[in-house]
Amino acid sequence: MTSTTTGVEAGVDTSLVDGLVADLSDWSVEPTALQAARRDRSGVPAPGDPAVVVRARSVAEVQHTARWCSATRTPLVVRGAGSGLAGAATAGAGVVVLDLSRLDRIVEVDPVDQVAVVEAGVVTAALDAAAAEHGLMYAPDPGSVGISTIGGNIATNAGGLRGAKHGVTREAVLALDVVLADGRLIHVGRRTLKGVTGYDLVGLFTGSEGTLGVVVGATLRLLPRPAAVATALATFTSVAAAAAAASAVVSSGVRPLVLELVDGATLGAIDALAGTALQVATGPSGAVLVAQTDGSSSAAARGELDRLAAVLTPLALTVEATDDAARAEQLLTARRAALPAVERRGRVLIEDIAVPLSRLAEAVEGVQGIAAQTGTEIYVLAHAADGNLHPLIAVPGGSGEGQDEAPLPPQVLAAADAVFDLALRLGGTVTGEHGVGSLKREHAARELGPDVVELQHQLKAVLDPSGILNPHTTL
Repeated sequence: MTSTTTGVEAGVDTSLVDGLVADLSDWSVEPTALQAARRDRSGVPAPGDPAVVVRARSVAEVQHTARWCSATRTPLVVRGAGSGLAGAATAGAGVVVLDLSRLDRIVEVDPVDQVAVVEAGVVTAALDAAAAEHGLMYAPDPGSVGISTIGGNIATNAGGLRGAKHGVTREAVLALDVVLADGRLIHVGRRTLKGVTGYDLVGLFTGSEGTLGVVVGATLRLLPRPAAVATALATFTSVAAAAAAASAVVSSGVRPLVLELVDGATLGAIDALAGTALQVATGPSGAVLVAQTDGSSSAAARGELDRLAAVLTPLALTVEATDDAARAEQLLTARRAALPAVERRGRVLIEDIAVPLSRLAEAVEGVQGIAAQTGTEIYVLAHAADGNLHPLIAVPGGSGEGQDEAPLPPQVLAAADAVFDLALRLGGTVTGEHGVGSLKREHAARELGPDVVELQHQLKAVLDPSGILNPHTTL
């Protein structure tokens, strides 16, 4: 792993900053604001405090900030809720932080065209709630759905539990409003579901982690909200058995809305937090699969769940299926409470890899082997329908005052490096949905290869010739 800053040199003349903020309505150089901008949920802060936090209240203020940074060659880091997990929105010494959380208008929800037009600072759950008033939903649902913003989701091409059926953020993005490094505002994409005029610039900006432009608005696809959902929980003697069962579900033709894997260590943490007895059913080396199906009626949702349960039953210790809403919420505790339960035990490094579905069982066994080899404690969650694993690497002594500032211990770094190596060895990727950020640059460059990395440099040079946008994340 690496967190080295590259690109534009740090250090800003404070007299120049006066020229930036003179035409802005809201900005701060307060130490608490600057220090908060150094961090995201990765737990790895950027070195040094940024110069200023600009809280943009309009697209014009975003343009002004970009123009000023471009003219002065000052590094610019765009930030929303700070819920990222790869260090993409962390800002170090001399950086101008552009906070978009106040651009939070839901401009339009159109139930006929089934689209929403939003600003970048809209919280993901707020958009889904607004869509629900029209019988629609915004399908992407990252684990941070209650706090993360649409702009951040687009920047990282975020996934989530419903990715099993509906894919990741890119599948929902129809058009974007983007402020380029020189301050120009462009609109790419279209409101229609189909359209192939010109290059796919929407796809280029989605997942670019703020390195090519500043997404200030988006036109997003909405989907009909399912009339009914049915839920199942299956228990297994091992994580590998649960992973193999997930592969069997996908191969069977059943298309679940949700298919999540949780290992025994995580179940133990959930039991301690929620007073459940999940690990009793599986043992400490076991695992569960949590599945949901949906449909236009209760019968349709339950019928699809019965097909899924028929696949799991010969492979599992137990399978419980229900279309009762209250019981479904109880079963979903095995996934929804997972990360809070593990984090309650102390600091964790939340990692993210993806492998071909046929290699999922190998991947989870490999992660368990890495834990043994490095002497670390690793909890495993997975979006099992698309091969996306989240190894949660416990940081020893990580629950005390100030520990989030402490460097990661060598064994934790070694475990993370080994996890990335495992993903590549199995034909996978070092990040399925969290992004590269500042923490995975070395491994991302190895995955892509020198020719592709050079091509990315050439693309960035066209859109950001001064190299000001998120330079600490550029490969």
